[in-house]
Amino acid sequence: MLKVVHLNTYDGNGGAGRACIRLNRALLSQNIDSKVIVHYKFGKNPQIGDFNTNLLAKAYTAGTIILERIWAKRYLKALRTPFSFSFFGRSVIHHPDVKNADIIHLHWVNHGFLNPSHIAEIARLNKPVVWTFHDSNAFTGGCHVRYSCDHFHYECGNCPLLKNSGPNDYSHLIWKQKHKAYAKLKFTVVAPSAWMKGSVLQSSLVKNKEVRQIPNTLETTVFKPSDKKTAKEQAGFAADKFIFLTGFMPSRKDSHKGTGYLTESLELLKKRLGLVADNVELVVFGNRGTDDLPNFPFKASFLGTVNDDEQLARYYAAADAFLIPSLEDNLPYTVMESLACGTPVIAFNTGGIPDMVKHLHSGYLAAYRSAESFTDGMEWIINHLDKGKLQRQARQTVMDNFSEEIISKKHIDLYQQLLKRPR
Repeated sequence: MLKVVHLNTYDGNGGAGRACIRLNRALLSQNIDSKVIVHYKFGKNPQIGDFNTNLLAKAYTAGTIILERIWAKRYLKALRTPFSFSFFGRSVIHHPDVKNADIIHLHWVNHGFLNPSHIAEIARLNKPVVWTFHDSNAFTGGCHVRYSCDHFHYECGNCPLLKNSGPNDYSHLIWKQKHKAYAKLKFTVVAPSAWMKGSVLQSSLVKNKEVRQIPNTLETTVFKPSDKKTAKEQAGFAADKFIFLTGFMPSRKDSHKGTGYLTESLELLKKRLGLVADNVELVVFGNRGTDDLPNFPFKASFLGTVNDDEQLARYYAAADAFLIPSLEDNLPYTVMESLACGTPVIAFNTGGIPDMVKHLHSGYLAAYRSAESFTDGMEWIINHLDKGKLQRQARQTVMDNFSEEIISKKHIDLYQQLLKRPR
């Protein structure tokens, strides 16, 4: 039986963790001996392993994660753009499940987990290595979100995120560490989106590595449509209102999530709707508190963090449309989850979102960074004459392209091809 071990920093925290665990489940359903081992385990799932054998080891790991993030603030500008240094790291090659695996599959390995030297060390096991890039960090000098910066085409340096920027700044030093490590370790990159694959092929660090485009998956038996009227009643949403659902809303100043564009678009929408604006409501999940929240022009409800997938699926199914104003995202799960529940998506035409949202078919792709275009999308869905058709098309998009069976088989095909090659 094919043995695969997945390595990720956390057990389900963030999109990468969820993608890792969902892929693991999909592989198990195909009779693959698949296991997940994490750097720091928050949950209590006995099927997920971790490298901390006792409480003291776990405390040390937590301390290094916190310390690395504190130290990073000394060198970074206050721009709210995620950037990882590699102050700490741990060896993974002696763990029995890693040693016994046929395939080592890396996912998101920052926050003190696998620094460049420990990545290079994996070459000693002489096993095929697959690495899914859930964001840009693996092929940059430290940033996770690039926006318009093209320094990763070269050797980084002159980083716009660092306080002391220059040709030989920390981003360039990190680039050199990664370059040295990647020269020692042969691995195949999995890019979940066409945008990510294109970015990898432009990167000076990994453009010569083999790249496969394979999307993430999710549980389509959990994230599924239900009768809209019943779903609204179960979710506690107003049955006679058009409900826009949106995800994590940190603050108006947050650049990566595009909150400012959402608030501006909603203000434009209220002006356009005039007297019928009262028929629209906004529901926000994922907010971590009520401090520094935007002032929305429509009635807004805040659900807080939703940790239960079945409850989250009910919210998606109850909404009439999902709004995601993100300015850069690989293959955001909120989009896939919403579509799986039959709820169309309004988003900017950026990142991996166009891989999921087909314009005017399962949602609306607004012109990048245009609040007016985003408003056009919201108005389009409100006035659409056949919302039931849109909902069916949204669900079918996921079933045709991102279902567990389809994605697991694509990974298995890749694993088997790699095992046939001489090492």
